[in-house]
Amino acid sequence: MKIGFDVSQTGKLKAGCGYFADSLIRHLAEIDSENNYILYPTFGDLYWDSDWRSGIGQIHRPNFKWGLAHKTFAAAKFFWQHLPANFEIRLGNPDIIHSNNFYCPVGVRKAKVIYTLYDLSFLIYPEWTTEQNRTGCFNGVFNASLYADFIFSISRYSRKHFLEIFPHYPADRIVVVHPGSRFIGPREISKPKKLSILQPDKFWLNVGVIEPRKNHQGLLQAYALLKGSLGKTLPLVLAGGRGWLMDDFEEKLEALNLRQDVILLDYVDDETLRWLYQNCFAFIFPSLFEGFGLPVLEAMSLGAPVIASHVSSIPEIVGQAGVLINPTNEEALSQAMHKIATNPGFRVDLKKKALQQASQFSWKSTASTALQCYRDVLSRDPIFSGTSSGRT
Repeated sequence: MKIGFDVSQTGKLKAGCGYFADSLIRHLAEIDSENNYILYPTFGDLYWDSDWRSGIGQIHRPNFKWGLAHKTFAAAKFFWQHLPANFEIRLGNPDIIHSNNFYCPVGVRKAKVIYTLYDLSFLIYPEWTTEQNRTGCFNGVFNASLYADFIFSISRYSRKHFLEIFPHYPADRIVVVHPGSRFIGPREISKPKKLSILQPDKFWLNVGVIEPRKNHQGLLQAYALLKGSLGKTLPLVLAGGRGWLMDDFEEKLEALNLRQDVILLDYVDDETLRWLYQNCFAFIFPSLFEGFGLPVLEAMSLGAPVIASHVSSIPEIVGQAGVLINPTNEEALSQAMHKIATNPGFRVDLKKKALQQASQFSWKSTASTALQCYRDVLSRDPIFSGTSSGRT
């Protein structure tokens, strides 16, 4: 097989989609030396990494090579929005095209299209994103419902949600491929210099882009309640870049008088993140909606006690290994934090359960599932064969 694989979001500032694509392709490289892979560093019309030449890591295997790339975002947009008649030739004549960034190509005649489904939050909560992003994501998912020969859903919840919105799509062509953690168990690691003010087991941690969906304002409110009930508490560390629609975040910090208690780290590298997960007092994740919730799994894989939302896909990850709360109830979140802060035995028990639960998720297993799906999809007829898909 010749597999064209979208790595457009796997650069230095990658987030959820990028982590999925990067981890999957690297684990495929470990288990598959027979098939050929073409990696596309610029893919689709929604996203373009200006630093793709140096930011996107190469895979040095004889069966991996770079594919078509574009020098500017304008060039990428024009190509993917107006696919030329010979575009499959320009993509290297792949047998499979695997999209990982919400964009779904239309008009593919020879290759089979596999689409990674993350979530449909932009349909349920349109106010959480921009009009441009919302429209782009919807177009991609809608086109996938018509033209994707196979869909990888990163959670059971997202699969169920997709089939509710697009009941015409064949249920047997959408499979759950849970992500795994990049981190396999705690190990000795030196504290990064940038974290010199932090002490092991002496800080609360949250990881994620600061945007409305992640519910940082609810977290701040709960933290303020905890601080008020205890008199003082450990600092709250937020690791993640700034997203959209959060201009009032600084005002919330000031209004709650938390400026001296909350530490904003912005985006951090993997080794820094490992140290944070491994050494936090507890990991707090009150997100309002997730397609999967990778930070929760990563925290558990390094033994962090977890408090997380009981909504969308998150219970799939946490199981019985953490404290699940209503993310819109700041009092409930504060009480959960209070219980961990005042009950050492409970915290130790959560750490043990977290490691056990996280061991059920494996990138190696996910890569094996993906590879089997690549093989299976080639033996199937094109999706909705004979319709307006443009295939012969």
